Amino acid sequence: MPPVHSTPFHQMENPALISLLQHTTREKRSSSKTSGGIFRMFKLLPMLTTGCKMVALLGRPRKALLTDHASTGTLFGYRKGRVTLAIQEDPHRLPLFVIELPMLTSVFHKEMASDVVRLSLESETKTKNKKVLEEFVWAVYCNGRKYGYSIRRKQMNEDEIHVMQLLRGVSMGAGVLPGPADQKESTADGELTYIRARFDRRVGSKDSEAWYMINPDGASTGQELSIFFVRTR
Repeated sequence: MPPVHSTPFHQMENPALISLLQHTTREKRSSSKTSGGIFRMFKLLPMLTTGCKMVALLGRPRKALLTDHASTGTLFGYRKGRVTLAIQEDPHRLPLFVIELPMLTSVFHKEMASDVVRLSLESETKTKNKKVLEEFVWAVYCNGRKYGYSIRRKQMNEDEIHVMQLLRGVSMGAGVLPGPADQKESTADGELTYIRARFDRRVGSKDSEAWYMINPDGASTGQELSIFFVRTR
């Protein structure tokens, strides 16, 4: 695990990070009708050829989906590496929560084959005056199985910055992303895949939050992907 630095996101001088802070008000994206959920789209990934550099867009979500409490969640990672979760209030801005989960991306893909994924992050600490998402150490469960512990990042690494840049104009979708400029050839870790969606954020208490994926048809019943954050102490 890379060392944890104390520099907060907003103080980093990386030009890529600065560009993420520039909120674009005019977007040129064509909208298209979709059928089924994002998981169905993600399952098409095995049909893509190795090294395919594409981003699968689902277009701009309907205005009804863009509620004050709707946020953007992205799960991504190299096929032979670990999956990372990033949560943003706006896809044009820096994430408010980034964590590398203790599970391989390939394992996460297999979990999605069940059509329902429940991620649960549980913190056994309760730092005074901190919101639940501001805790650092988390036990990670997926569909009831414990995978281990992770530490929320204070600072994104280069791969994470790269993904956030590429997906600035993406509201929902799934696909394969080109690697960083210095990784033009196929890497030992395989393709960089992602799934991005809008989430309906529901605060249960100061110690718990539930995030339910909003499907393209406007449903937010959490039938495909849900993420739970809970402080147990």
